[in-house]
Amino acid sequence: MVLNNVTHPILIVEDNPLDLDLTIRAFKSQNIDNPLLVARDGEEALAYIGKWDKGEQKPVVILLDLKMPKIGGLEVLDVLKKHPEYCTIPVVVLTTSSESVDIKSAYQKGANSYIVKPVEFGKFIAIAKEIDLYWRVINKTI
Repeated sequence: MVLNNVTHPILIVEDNPLDLDLTIRAFKSQNIDNPLLVARDGEEALAYIGKWDKGEQKPVVILLDLKMPKIGGLEVLDVLKKHPEYCTIPVVVLTTSSESVDIKSAYQKGANSYIVKPVEFGKFIAIAKEIDLYWRVINKTI
């Protein structure tokens, strides 16, 4: 399976090594062939803007954790969604927080989806499959 185009990467913004490993394993178990890029905090995530400006391939989707050091996920989301060129990149908030204030803030800042991370690997696999199905088959991009 390939999300849209195999040359378009998926950017995972996650500071927790265990959650990052779980996310990567879940996507690999679904045979998603897109390159997986990783930013381990909000600062690294925002550094990708400069890389895209220099011609690196933009991601087909960004999976964004909220609770991170240096720059939090909501601030990253705000910067991305206010950017004139990169505001159309779909951002899926993938976080442990089920707090209504976080959910509301994420959608107000332009999140395309909000998913609470499951603890069990089997449930995480199911979420990876749904993300793939939605972004590869159902969602239409420009």
